[in-house]
Amino acid sequence: MIVSSVFAGKTYAVLGLARSGLTVVDTLVASGARVVAWDNREEARAAVAGKAELADPLEIDLSGFDGVVVSPGVPLNRHPIAMQAKLAGVPVIGDIELFALARPTLPPHKVVGITGTNGKSTTTALVHHIVEQAGIPTRMGGNIGLPILGQEPLPDGGVYVLELSSYQIDLTRSLDCDVAVLLNITPDHLDRYDGFEGYVASKARLFAMQSAGHVAVIATEDEPSRSIAHNLRHPGESRDPASSVAPEERGEASLRWHDVKEVTAADIDPAAQSGWPSLQGPHNAQNAAVAIAVAQALGIDESITVAALASYASLPHRMQAVGTRGGVLYVNDSKATNPASTAPALAAWPPVDGRPRIHWIVGGLAKTDNLDECAPHFGNVAHAYTIGEAGHMFADLLRPHMAVDDSEMLSAAVRRAARVAQPGDVVLLSPACASFDQFRDFEARGDAFAAAVAALDNGTEAEAGQ
Repeated sequence: MIVSSVFAGKTYAVLGLARSGLTVVDTLVASGARVVAWDNREEARAAVAGKAELADPLEIDLSGFDGVVVSPGVPLNRHPIAMQAKLAGVPVIGDIELFALARPTLPPHKVVGITGTNGKSTTTALVHHIVEQAGIPTRMGGNIGLPILGQEPLPDGGVYVLELSSYQIDLTRSLDCDVAVLLNITPDHLDRYDGFEGYVASKARLFAMQSAGHVAVIATEDEPSRSIAHNLRHPGESRDPASSVAPEERGEASLRWHDVKEVTAADIDPAAQSGWPSLQGPHNAQNAAVAIAVAQALGIDESITVAALASYASLPHRMQAVGTRGGVLYVNDSKATNPASTAPALAAWPPVDGRPRIHWIVGGLAKTDNLDECAPHFGNVAHAYTIGEAGHMFADLLRPHMAVDDSEMLSAAVRRAARVAQPGDVVLLSPACASFDQFRDFEARGDAFAAAVAALDNGTEAEAGQ
């Protein structure tokens, strides 16, 4: 746990006592702060009884508090705590801001902050893996893994690698990343922002908080990301003269010089990428290009980076290779719970010699009544196997485009795909649906897929979890 003298004698309110909130309470109390905590759940309040005072920040006078710490899930544009704190002159912050405030009291280190609409988790885990392979002490946190405040501080020379959602960026004022990363920006979470421009501004703030001369790594494959890169190279000059939003409101780092490194997926040699088993597909080419640029910024030798790309193992349930049987690769992408998440997986294995080779297991509890975002990659699919509540609907949608087996059950889909697939093919679970019709969560669905693949070895049927 990170304990810092910077919090000693200060007073904070903590609203929300899930995992990160509990970690915040422990960190602040251990650091000598006074903490007033609240959660609507009685069992959550009981977990901090004796450590913190219990009171709802909405019902007390916040004057004199040093901050209100909220979960990133709290919608600041709608939740009354935002106005309550504003009237009291108290900042609303998150655990990342507490980490930023504690940094001067930690051993000398560097911070890599990674944001973007898609690919954050993979890129964060990949950068962490590269740093680890270089023999540099490192911790991974933020929007992935354990809360960063709950982990032991790094020794001198360590590197913290943080995945940062736009919500987490909104809740920090002083996170000065040594290397700040932007992967991409597409419309998302617009219920939390004043239109798409507000969402873009949230991402751009990561760079506005950087000190002059720190490194910005930006994948410039969409217009908002290109615009942010341009504005960092040319501070004060808007790429969009027609924009009515002032530079400071766009989160631009006015009059600051950045070392800007622009990358694209095209920077990656396809022949080299073919040797990185867990980094297939155009989206992973972008992730790899960004990770390579970050490694360069950290001074990591190129040979170490190249070896780390080959040895990187996928995050569980995200394009995770679970085995090869008879020359057929089985891939668990259970975390793809909507068509937009599935599309990159379908793009990862194009036809060879004109023959499509993906055997796609799709279905579950549908979030949409179409698969339009996947449609550009239908030509990569040899055969679809539909499952779950959406199975019949998706079977009807897909039959005009490919062979379809309405399998209903996941284990049946795996067995049928195994009978049809040829050496060099890929059996891909990428459901484009939530899991709750048949499974507890996407992890249970992915585990059931892996069990069904394992059962192919001895011919048993694996119906567990269905």
